[in-house]
Amino acid sequence: MTALIAALDIGGTKTQLILEDLEGKRVLDVTEPSLEWDAEPEDKAAIWIAERVRRHTPEGAEIVALAFGAQGINRTETGRTLERELQALGYRTTAVNDASLIVAAAGFTRGIGVIAGTGAIAVGTNAAGEFIASGGWGWIIGDEGSAAGLVREATRTALRANDEGKVDDGLLGHLIAAFGVADAERLTRRVNDDPTVDNWAPHAPAIFAAADAGSALAQSVITEGAHALAALVDQLLSRGATGTDVVVAGSVIVNQPRLYTAFEQAVTGRHKQLKVHVLRDAPVEGAVQLARRAVGK
Repeated sequence: MTALIAALDIGGTKTQLILEDLEGKRVLDVTEPSLEWDAEPEDKAAIWIAERVRRHTPEGAEIVALAFGAQGINRTETGRTLERELQALGYRTTAVNDASLIVAAAGFTRGIGVIAGTGAIAVGTNAAGEFIASGGWGWIIGDEGSAAGLVREATRTALRANDEGKVDDGLLGHLIAAFGVADAERLTRRVNDDPTVDNWAPHAPAIFAAADAGSALAQSVITEGAHALAALVDQLLSRGATGTDVVVAGSVIVNQPRLYTAFEQAVTGRHKQLKVHVLRDAPVEGAVQLARRAVGK
């Protein structure tokens, strides 16, 4: 019987599953919708995972280690319970929050992971190995430094300057063009009438374009977003987060040098012992690393 490891990244919209043999040969790499996924109750979540793994396990193969990161594992006990439930189903398991995968994917056993994409969150573990997180409140009340959060704050900043009678320095014009409206009043309506991440987040590039064109307001929004992300690192450290490596992932911070540079400067300026890294691999590779470690690879 062929021994395989299984690794999953279970997000809110899609799940990626990788199967490898113990020599590192990749047998399967498939992505499916995360239909009806919920980390709780844990017994049903374990069945959800086991069904997907079994469906893709080749005949004559055995899963000797399973590791996954999943949206909704926001407490250490949730992860431990999922591990016990999957063990009862025959799977030796390591379970973490999906954001925690990025530290392992970068090759570190300890550290802080910061994601700034559609949303924003920072995660780590304390000396006891317990999961801790900061941010991740959602785009309406939080997620500063994320695509949606930046658009929210840029719109507020541009509209405030407009109300004060200031000449547009480019930020307002870029937002008006990005949202496809005629003026500031219509921008207000377009943003407020559909306060969803799907409406806000795609327009984040307009902020960086405005900054590149010389908008001081756009640059201030980017800098404030970067400092808000750095503050998440501060919060985790104050709560006992371990490790000296900070790994960043997410479409905005990885692809927008202005945000990344401001974040790195803020973090290393306050914490000389920390080093910031950009994750270039898919987060699921962190689950692969966790599964490999479980079998001594």
